[in-house]
Amino acid sequence: MTSLPGAAVTTVRIAGIRHQFSSLKGMKEDVVEFLLNLKKVRFSYSGEKAVKATLSVKSAGEVKAKDIKIPASVTIANPELVLATLNKGAKLEAEMEIEAGAGYSPAEDRIGGPIGTVPLDASFSPIQRVNYKVEETRVGRFTNFDKLILEVWTDGTITPKEATVSAAKILVSYFNQIVSPKKVEKKEAKEDVDIIGPVGKLSVEEIGLPTRVANALVKAGYETVEELVKAKKEDLVKVRNVGEKSIKIITVALVEKGVKFGE
Repeated sequence: MTSLPGAAVTTVRIAGIRHQFSSLKGMKEDVVEFLLNLKKVRFSYSGEKAVKATLSVKSAGEVKAKDIKIPASVTIANPELVLATLNKGAKLEAEMEIEAGAGYSPAEDRIGGPIGTVPLDASFSPIQRVNYKVEETRVGRFTNFDKLILEVWTDGTITPKEATVSAAKILVSYFNQIVSPKKVEKKEAKEDVDIIGPVGKLSVEEIGLPTRVANALVKAGYETVEELVKAKKEDLVKVRNVGEKSIKIITVALVEKGVKFGE
């Protein structure tokens, strides 16, 4: 049930407000309470991209969900939900984004927007509550059967029956991966130079090796880091003027550059 898709407000900009802990002159509720009420509005929308909606109220009284101006592709399941109460002379203007999704999306995922944009935690699931119980039941003469009773409450954007059917289809798709698993082709390994990155193009004289060791490696044909990491230690030991002590120095120099033998 938690995987069922839905829609919710994900970001809000309120005119005259820089952050959620502010207050709006003439509004009975503080901004935090208004945002909590806004999160309760249940939308029906299945588009791939976020859509914008606006709220502009300049008269005293209750501000309700039905006052939100939404695109034709969006509907509100609870239009009578009270969002705020305005006093005489007060006005409330806000712009919000509505997105389709599944599950729960924390506000932290949307931090970093323009100043004044408040990210909201979004609960996309249309399911409000689920309960189940198992009772003994009789089928013909047999009494050793069980009956499963599901109780499902939704937000009105989908019926309990539709929700149950959709959830069952999701389960079937999961189990189909076991019955008929899809083959995933293994990706071919990238060329060594791609794995090593730009470091592989450095010459052995640029990685801080003693001059004697660097010269010995160049004479033996190991001119770049790429060529060096491909080499085996037992082969390097055979190089003139490169012994076990030099191998340790080379290893440390490579590690400092983020690579090692065998990459």
